[in-house]
Amino acid sequence: MSENNELTRFFGGSPAWVLVRLVLLSVVVGVILAALGLDPMNILNSLQRLIRNLFSFSFEAVERMWRYFLLGAVIVIPLWILMRVFGRR
Repeated sequence: MSENNELTRFFGGSPAWVLVRLVLLSVVVGVILAALGLDPMNILNSLQRLIRNLFSFSFEAVERMWRYFLLGAVIVIPLWILMRVFGRR
């Protein structure tokens, strides 16, 4: 009985229940990592590819935001100037 209590204390609960939770958590984390494009057989290359994709995505997002800014500025800046010029009366 003493051995069972030590094992339960070591695992933080019933060993069978802890094993079930670890399996389920491993599957969930595996799905998330697979969605990020990571491959368990080649983890270092997968991590490098993930980092490159994140940098690429961030630069694409900045470029997209810059285009939206320019498109909006074509309308906003002239309207602001007109409001400042004609609003002084």
